[in-house]
Amino acid sequence: MFNKKKQPPIKSLIAQGTRVEGHVFFRDGLRVDGEVIGDIRASDEQSSILVVSEVACVTGHIHADHVIINGAVKGPVHAFDLLELQPKARIEGDVSYRALEMHQGATIAGQLKPMAAGAEEKPPLKLAANNG
Repeated sequence: MFNKKKQPPIKSLIAQGTRVEGHVFFRDGLRVDGEVIGDIRASDEQSSILVVSEVACVTGHIHADHVIINGAVKGPVHAFDLLELQPKARIEGDVSYRALEMHQGATIAGQLKPMAAGAEEKPPLKLAANNG
């Protein structure tokens, strides 16, 4: 069910007491302990992990392979592999995921949208023109 890929290292940190306004793009892993107002998006080139700690607040879209949330998120969350919602997770927005792990106490005010395996990797099909 889950990809057995090795977890990428967390190389970046937005520390508690730090406020970032604008979009954040990262590779490998990112831990957020502060506040982000803007989208957080992982590189498509390799697997990624995002951790939103219990003291963190994110207002914007989240896109990563493995997303672990224990803080507040206002906006949609897209976890292309696994979405882990820890007990203090608070999400106001729709979530899409391939696999979901939700602990007691976590809340989502939005729709749950499971993704089919490989859904994010395949471009939409185009019909070939019929020339006769």
